[in-house]
Amino acid sequence: MTIGEFVERDLTVHPPALTPGYKTSVLRAPRNALISPRNTLSEVTGPVFAANELGDKDNDLILNFATDGLPIGERLIVHGYVRDEFGNPVSGALVELWQANAGGRYRHKKDQYLAPIDPNFGGCGRMLTDSNGYYVFRTIKPGPYPWPNNTNSWRPAHIHMSLSADGWAQRLITQLYFEGDPLIERCPIVRTVPTIEQVRSLIAQEDPAHHVPFDARTYRFDVTLRGRRATFFENTVPGSSR
Repeated sequence: MTIGEFVERDLTVHPPALTPGYKTSVLRAPRNALISPRNTLSEVTGPVFAANELGDKDNDLILNFATDGLPIGERLIVHGYVRDEFGNPVSGALVELWQANAGGRYRHKKDQYLAPIDPNFGGCGRMLTDSNGYYVFRTIKPGPYPWPNNTNSWRPAHIHMSLSADGWAQRLITQLYFEGDPLIERCPIVRTVPTIEQVRSLIAQEDPAHHVPFDARTYRFDVTLRGRRATFFENTVPGSSR
């Protein structure tokens, strides 16, 4: 593991914390200026995950909850690479997904949307990136669903992602949308993102070259995490003569 500070977040490329169009942000947004301290040791080290902590089907949402059949819906493969902002692959990162089922309902006791629960779909998965930072999941395309931001607000189809890499300061929680969905541009949450280019970075692109014939379509979604800014303290390699 490389020990060193991570590059400070560029807050100008993140949505503002207070966006009244996204109503719940009004209660959550800080009212005072943020403080930017130096990274501490606890932020630049860990967490550490081992492959034997995960199950064989953890990244297969089609099978990892199925009991009496297969889940209903369009079968998808979502894959991509996790790199830092300098283009370096991030290996051993824990990538976790959670999502609604094909009808737009989460398997959660507080989700009371009228769409039925799919008895063979749990909606959660996880895996570790390989040495190249690569990850891949098999799943069902989630359905859109209404939410009470406004009278007729609908969330686009999306998958939630959580990434934990080799430092807590890299932790990222985001959402993946799908190319061609007309609900994206009308979503109050998406509208908090400052630029069109940044919105596009949240949209998974169809990847026909990796479709599985007569089975599943594939979408490509790459993720960029904060990179380290460690440098040599001196212009000499440790252990060499001066």
